[in-house]
Amino acid sequence: MIPIRDDIPSRSFPIVNVMLIVLNVLAFLYELALGPQLEKFFQVFAVVPIRYYYNEFFGLTEIALVIPLFTSMFLHGGWAHILGNMLYLWIFGDNVEDRMGHFRFLVFYLLCGLAASAAHIWSVADNPEAARMPSLGASGAIAGVLGAYMLLYPGARVVTLLPLGFFITFVEIPSLFFLGLWFLQQFIVGTLSLSAQTAQTGGVAWWAHIGGFASGMALVWFFRREQYRPRHRDVWWEDRYR
Repeated sequence: MIPIRDDIPSRSFPIVNVMLIVLNVLAFLYELALGPQLEKFFQVFAVVPIRYYYNEFFGLTEIALVIPLFTSMFLHGGWAHILGNMLYLWIFGDNVEDRMGHFRFLVFYLLCGLAASAAHIWSVADNPEAARMPSLGASGAIAGVLGAYMLLYPGARVVTLLPLGFFITFVEIPSLFFLGLWFLQQFIVGTLSLSAQTAQTGGVAWWAHIGGFASGMALVWFFRREQYRPRHRDVWWEDRYR
């Protein structure tokens, strides 16, 4: 299932959401320009979990351990990786920013990304091979946005592209079902991955998604604005999803 759009208009221009998308795209374009130096770049600016367990062998300073926790949120491993992440952020991020406000949304997004990295680092504690693999991508932070959206707008409709064999159709799916199913998939595969040879089965850090989504569901109640007033005249949307 590929989301196309939701049915909730944004109340204000989502400047932070757009800024995050632009930063991710610019970072990806920089990656493309690095050529053979890209792997070395990932070793410095992506999260390498084993360094957080055995830093005495690596001798990294505290800031050298902290910086990748933030920079890894803006790095991607390929076109499909960044396009999929930015599509989800574009569709769901603007409405969450609406309910939180610009600055709160930015802090919320970063905290979800940090929680996602922490969950991934935990998930590979017993897997030295996976712990040596750089972890990168905005999907953990975006998963937090999805968790918040599901609680804020459970009845919203997500227009979804649904391939059925040789046929393609568009259906409207309630966000509670669409995002709940997405999380269930992450949880099932993530749980199975704990007993697999690598917790990044198929190149996906499943527990980063799980940790991000769970943190988004928990943090949304602290970051949403209680006295939210829509700017537009179609105030029934707010009454419907208050």
